Formats: sequence, C-alpha cells, structure tokens
Amino acid sequence: MNIPPIDPAIETLIHDVVHDGSAYDIESMETHYAAYQSFLILGSDGHVTRVARDDSIAEFRARRDGGEPPLSTEHRVLHVEQQGDHATAILFRRMSPEAPPAMYELRLRKDGDRWMVAGETVTPWPGGIDGNFLPPRQNAS
Repeated sequence: MNIPPIDPAIETLIHDVVHDGSAYDIESMETHYAAYQSFLILGSDGHVTRVARDDSIAEFRARRDGGEPPLSTEHRVLHVEQQGDHATAILFRRMSPEAPPAMYELRLRKDGDRWMVAGETVTPWPGGIDGNFLPPRQNAS
C-alpha cells in the first residue's frame, strides 16, 4: 500500500499547539484553533464533557494571569493521517508530572493555506486495546 506523504505543516502545527498552549501564549493559541473548535474529554466513567473553544482559552488565560507555571511540553506524535484538506493526529500527552497522561486526537482542517485544529478529543491513557477492538471469536472458523 502506498501511503502519500503527510504535509510537513501538520507537524509544525502540532509542535506549535503543544508549545504555545504550554506557555499560555493566548494570542498564538487563538490562531491554531478554528472558531468552531471544541474539546471532548472522555472521563474514566465513560462520561463525555464538551468544552467550547472560548471556555478552554479562558482557562489558559486565567492560568497565565494567575501566575501558574508553564505546562509540560511532553508529547509524542503516535500517528498522523491526512486525507486532502482534513487530517487526524493521535498524540500521547502529559501536561505535568502531577497530571495523568492522556491520548489526544486532533482533528485538523486546512483553511486556505494553513492547518488549524477543528476538534480535539482527550481520552484516558493507558488502557490501549493493542490493535484489537473486537472480543475473541467464540466459534472457530
């Protein structure tokens, strides 16, 4: 299977999202996220919390203005898949040694000549399914 190359601007966006957010650089953050972007946060109990873009940025602004130390930039890009002007990136991310690690799914959209985060889903880590999301077969074929 021939997988087309990923736009290098996606890697740059991911780097900027992590580093600018961790430094509470609100002005830069606002350029990375689409106006309609929202966060979905999956709790360990299965409850999904939706956080609007403006509420998320307000939290980062309050942390900055309150003198909070920068967040950790610890992350690993696990996978990026691009289909035209849409892409999905899967990241391992930890905001601080005191915060639990999480898996981030960034839904990206190219708007004009630049990539932006159109949506973001945060799920607990670990607990991966190791590539098998189906239960074992009950009947041998």
